[in-house]
Amino acid sequence: MTMVEELAAFAVRASYDDLSQAARQQLKSRILDALGCAIGALDGAPIRGLRQHLEDFGGRPLASLIGGGQTTPDRAALYNGALVRYLDYNDSFLAPGETCHPSDNLSAVLAAAEYAGASGRELLAALAVAYQVQCRLSEVAPVRARGFDHVTQGAYAAAAGVARALGLDAARAAHGIAISGTAFNALRVTRTGRLSHWKGLAYPNTAFGATHAVFLAMRGITGPLEVFEGNKGFMDAIAGRFSMDWKQEDLEAVRRTILKKYNAEIHSQSAIEGLLELKAASGFRGEEIERIELDTFDVAFHIIGGGEEGDKYHVRTKEEADHSLPYMLAVAALDGQLGPEQYAPERIASQDVQSLLRRVVIRSDDELSRRFPAEMPARLQVVLHDGQVLSVEKRDYEGFHTRPMSWERVVQKFERLASPFTDAGQRRALVEAVTGLEAVNVRDLTRLFEAIGKEGTR
Repeated sequence: MTMVEELAAFAVRASYDDLSQAARQQLKSRILDALGCAIGALDGAPIRGLRQHLEDFGGRPLASLIGGGQTTPDRAALYNGALVRYLDYNDSFLAPGETCHPSDNLSAVLAAAEYAGASGRELLAALAVAYQVQCRLSEVAPVRARGFDHVTQGAYAAAAGVARALGLDAARAAHGIAISGTAFNALRVTRTGRLSHWKGLAYPNTAFGATHAVFLAMRGITGPLEVFEGNKGFMDAIAGRFSMDWKQEDLEAVRRTILKKYNAEIHSQSAIEGLLELKAASGFRGEEIERIELDTFDVAFHIIGGGEEGDKYHVRTKEEADHSLPYMLAVAALDGQLGPEQYAPERIASQDVQSLLRRVVIRSDDELSRRFPAEMPARLQVVLHDGQVLSVEKRDYEGFHTRPMSWERVVQKFERLASPFTDAGQRRALVEAVTGLEAVNVRDLTRLFEAIGKEGTR
């Protein structure tokens, strides 16, 4: 049996009953968090363009779009996935050589589950499969150092989750996963240098393709079953040799994923929390700051601090801003918060933040690097013009797996993001549906998407 066949067997036998109570609760938190991120992104410029794209090309009304309307399941995976991802505010998983965002899989799994008329219990099981596959492949087969993006592992994760949601047998699931894994090997250039809209659309595009691939397999289309270990397969061409015993895997990886407290790239969260704690305690004002100094771990330095993935001091767009530690620390110090408002074009271009971000010093520290990813350490100083030095050191933040975000805090984040596009009744209905997901059909949840963003709800 090939590895993809073993993976497919794992996916199709996964059951809600295999989930611990803690994993069930964490999955619900991730679903509500992702829905909040999605609703909060409805006004995004690329989202509007994507919506027009779907409307122009059409599609049978089989799966629901957040904000109303229906289309084919693969296109719903694309659009809803773009909504979840656009703000760059959804969850993350940290492995030594890879970082991914497992709730990127929700759109594909949700579209397949709605198409299949699945129960809420089946949705949770299918989403748990996608989380497990992506997190575990990120741990054992990282690809970032070889120039590929975490979206690459997502091709297997989304397909496995879709296969489970559709209730496919192991043979057809294996072919769908193999087609998807062969077809979608994303380059890391997506997140280096001058960033573009594709940073937020790369995974939704793979979710679209993975969903499409599994539906093809459902109809009997076969794929290369040696996708992992075969000649010029994933191991040979991209990841190197690794082993996975899918018979031994559980569905608990979701418990090691983390939520974002701030609307910022994941590796910045501890530093931002520390900075805002200093500001709250001392009351310093932005104009009093001489400079900000941050010692951080090597992954943060290389991805968002000006290391190997490019300069982070020339910030012109939202995509560049939310992946620039200098920008994020500067705007948080000035505004006392870091949410979607801090990425408005006029805020990015303003003189105060552009001036201060150039006085943010980022350094990689070996000792802090050794503590990552078990911790998210940060050592930060704010030096004021009068010579006063304010210091803080962090090992984690609220939302990290060592300090999980409570359900109440997840609901607060959801309310904050969704309120511009919903009324109180709509938000309450969504929270109640996710809370009691075991007792509802997936179509009961997706039916609530129709009125979101409509006139009278803003």
